[in-house]
Amino acid sequence: MSERAWDALSAAEQAFMVNSHEIDILPGVWGDLGEVDQSRPVAELAETLLALVDREWIEVRRIAPWTSPTGEQGLQAGELVPREQLRAVLEDAANWEYPAEDWIGAVTLVETEAGREVNRRQAL
Repeated sequence: MSERAWDALSAAEQAFMVNSHEIDILPGVWGDLGEVDQSRPVAELAETLLALVDREWIEVRRIAPWTSPTGEQGLQAGELVPREQLRAVLEDAANWEYPAEDWIGAVTLVETEAGREVNRRQAL
């Protein structure tokens, strides 16, 4: 994707794309959103994210436990949130806050192969 195409994304879209590349949980996007976007209602931000999901650039998944080959415990992007449930999940303000304790089950953003093309743009 060209630099111009990346620049055509809104600041909020760019923040979601960066967080999907980082495989960050949803609340992590607050640190990348500008002041104006931070003041937008969660339902509006959800619409922005849904548009990126519908473009097949981002998947929304749940954090799941992971065990390394050496037996160490960790976390990974797990189960895909079905599209028919996605609006309700993203409009739930609790999913936009960091979990108090365990991250298992938290909503996470994952870039798709098409999303990688957007995030790995080259200057013209």
